[in-house]
Amino acid sequence: MENLKKAYIAGGCFWGMEDLFRVRPGVKDTEVGYIGGINDNPTYQNHPGHAEGMEITYDANETSYKELLDYFFRMHDPTTKDRQGNDIGSSYRSALFIQNDEEKQIAAEVIKIVDESEKWHGKVVTTLEPFTKFWPAEESHQDYLIKNPNGYTCHFERFDSFL
Repeated sequence: MENLKKAYIAGGCFWGMEDLFRVRPGVKDTEVGYIGGINDNPTYQNHPGHAEGMEITYDANETSYKELLDYFFRMHDPTTKDRQGNDIGSSYRSALFIQNDEEKQIAAEVIKIVDESEKWHGKVVTTLEPFTKFWPAEESHQDYLIKNPNGYTCHFERFDSFL
């Protein structure tokens, strides 16, 4: 029986994150969108303060929030502030949008593990931000790299598991 939960993350351009997470064990659905900003009904052209983020629906019987975060910290560079690859600005920040105390504790624990591993060239700058509302992106951005197989991405697996 499924035990569906949702996680909200941001780590640069949402196209590449979605492409990698959609095939992870236990992930049942992904949707890209905008989160953490100041305007209602953000769009690709108008999302001040919002990160390009993702809603991950996962079965907690098959994977855990901790395992999702382990992968998150391996598929993007969490040590660069407001930047991933060629993308620069707060829209491309590394952030976890925390829904409860359990997620906050797990996020802090995983960040400590990642920092202590010294696999990255610097310390994690991923922000822990309170979850407010997730705004789905336009349909043209959903499953973008399936629709555009040669499209831009700066996301790829860099390391084996930190856990």
